[in-house]
Amino acid sequence: MRELIMALMEQYGYPGIFLLIAAENIFPPIPSEIILPFGGFLTTYTRLSVFGVVFYATLGSLAGALVLYGAGWLLNRERLMKLTAGPVGKALCLKPADVAKADDWFRKKGTKTVFFCRFIPIVRSLISVPAGMSRMPMGRFLAYTTVGSVLWNSALITLGAILGESWGRIAYLVGEYSHIMLIVISISTISGIIWFYRTRREGGRRRSI
Repeated sequence: MRELIMALMEQYGYPGIFLLIAAENIFPPIPSEIILPFGGFLTTYTRLSVFGVVFYATLGSLAGALVLYGAGWLLNRERLMKLTAGPVGKALCLKPADVAKADDWFRKKGTKTVFFCRFIPIVRSLISVPAGMSRMPMGRFLAYTTVGSVLWNSALITLGAILGESWGRIAYLVGEYSHIMLIVISISTISGIIWFYRTRREGGRRRSI
């Protein structure tokens, strides 16, 4: 995949960067840690500029984020509550009230996570789905996504341009960072699930008493 990404970027320049970053946001396994630093390296021997690469990479980030935001908008609170009221909810041990609580939390406290999650691999893309589900105002969503994307893209692209032919070091370091963050997220998710079920079980026992 690495060779294919590099070939597309070298051949198509800005449009290639835009399409690859948009695809990376929709399909997280596509590695931005290769696209962005290599994009910076391209500015050292082609007509591409750091500003131009950052600009088109950010446009790609917004395009991909809007696709997932739209998916979340379609898969809204009401539809999820209907799903959890049936066999799907029983299989996942979820109730409509659980969906409502999660959605209420995101509406009250979760909007800023759209910004902070732009710096976390995989989550940086998927956070757009709950944003759409909770009907986060489009202007606010675009603002947080744009600022977070500009910072992330600028850092990796600039480092790629500075290191030149050694841009692969950035890709390696960001890859290691991605692995660490995935481990942290996995542990946090498992801990959250355990806490959630324990809390609900204790609540059920209290009601029965």
